[in-house]
Amino acid sequence: MPKFMTIGYGDEAGYRQTAQDVRDAAHAHDAELKQNGAVIGIAGKPVQVRNPAAQGVETRRGAFMSASLPLAGFALIEAADLAEAIRLVSLTPCAVAKGVVEVWPLEEA
Repeated sequence: MPKFMTIGYGDEAGYRQTAQDVRDAAHAHDAELKQNGAVIGIAGKPVQVRNPAAQGVETRRGAFMSASLPLAGFALIEAADLAEAIRLVSLTPCAVAKGVVEVWPLEEA
């Protein structure tokens, strides 16, 4: 079954503006996704890693890219196709609480 990486963006203000019952349903949906095998996590503090020409590792604290909303979390899900992946993430906390979720199809290397 195809795999998809999802990246959720959202902030506390948008989350708090969303009705409690909608938030509760979104968290229950996340729990169901986990029960069905999804790997879901909250984003921690990032570290950039570079190793130019394999000559030495360089690290820098902080995100490489920035967005209008902070990175909130991620998930690795399986779905029959992109349409199903979109349906699955459309009920997650970031999607329903004034945030956004990116869906990235994972292709075999």
